[in-house]
Amino acid sequence: MLRSAFTFLRGSAGLMAHDLAITPNTGIQVQACGDCHMLNFGLFATPERNLIFDINDFDETLPAPWEWDIKRLAISFTVAARDNRLSAKQAEACAVECVRAYRERLRECSKMSPLEVWYDRLDAQTILDMAPTSKIRKNREQLIAKARTRVGDYLYPTISDEVGGRRRLIDQPPILFHVQEEGFEQSVEYALKDYRLSLPHERRVLFDRYRMEDIAIKAVGIGSVGTYCFVSLFFSAENHPLLLQFKEASPSVLEPYAGKSLYENHGQRVVTGQRLMQSSSDIFLGWTEGKKGRHFFVRQLRDMKMSAPIEGATAEQMSMYAELCGMTLARSHAKSGDAAMISGYLGKSNEFDKAIGKFAMAYANQNAKDHAALRAAEKSGRIKALIEEE
Repeated sequence: MLRSAFTFLRGSAGLMAHDLAITPNTGIQVQACGDCHMLNFGLFATPERNLIFDINDFDETLPAPWEWDIKRLAISFTVAARDNRLSAKQAEACAVECVRAYRERLRECSKMSPLEVWYDRLDAQTILDMAPTSKIRKNREQLIAKARTRVGDYLYPTISDEVGGRRRLIDQPPILFHVQEEGFEQSVEYALKDYRLSLPHERRVLFDRYRMEDIAIKAVGIGSVGTYCFVSLFFSAENHPLLLQFKEASPSVLEPYAGKSLYENHGQRVVTGQRLMQSSSDIFLGWTEGKKGRHFFVRQLRDMKMSAPIEGATAEQMSMYAELCGMTLARSHAKSGDAAMISGYLGKSNEFDKAIGKFAMAYANQNAKDHAALRAAEKSGRIKALIEEE
């Protein structure tokens, strides 16, 4: 979070939830992402092995006002644009474009049947077809091709090795390391049984074809630092690998302002929210509870997951990405919320787009001040930060 204003924004979903809670809203709720910034969108594979673009992080998901997601998303574009040294005018234009795409796509969804909305998705071919020039199309083709290589079959040889005739995950502290704790194996066995019961019956049949070979702790991203995350390596009888991630789920940052989750297990809250918001979800998506009462949600570690390269992006690239994110968020909100009512409120003019653009710029200023305060606190010794070598 110290690195830049944008990394600070990514790690301060709780702070923004507090700020957004005091802003006016229509009272119309959707299944909200809760941490809806631009890097929580990306490519990943559907169960049918098609590549789609969608929201891919749901740690904070909860029913909440729709405005909170679109505001955080728009703000993320203004902050990232500033980090890329774009002008204030260009930064605001990115936010406006994001909101325009959201508003217009939501209007389209409001005219569709619930089933049409549920089936709707933004696939790789559509993204290619949307490219305005051959150069941009080629760049997108390269990104899509790279995403197709990001699968467990390619990853597991790089993070595992043969040890005593068994395949073991390689310790790479502080990124990946084994737990040396009495009773840990029994806790894992307990959690696996609980996870299995969270899967639909037909997925249990699939899961039962794999055996767990090893498990280790994995360091997590900016917004999840301090929470537990495990990587587990499985093999089928024919030694085909499967990598699953068990990530700790804590109460959503939205809960103090939008109310408690209906689910006792926060892993179940995450999984339910993800299935409601995504157009297609991981077949191994499930949840469990550890013996010490910690909640976890489970997914494949890598399944063609890829985020857009934002650092150094031009104003044109940022604007096109803003359009994709805005469209995607609209479809996600339409799945669980009243698209017609929200669309009626937004109207056909660009007044809302411009208003959120100005709000996003004002909040970017506040975010910069908050980031500066954090840096000053670290410099003065009021807080301590551990900077890991890259």
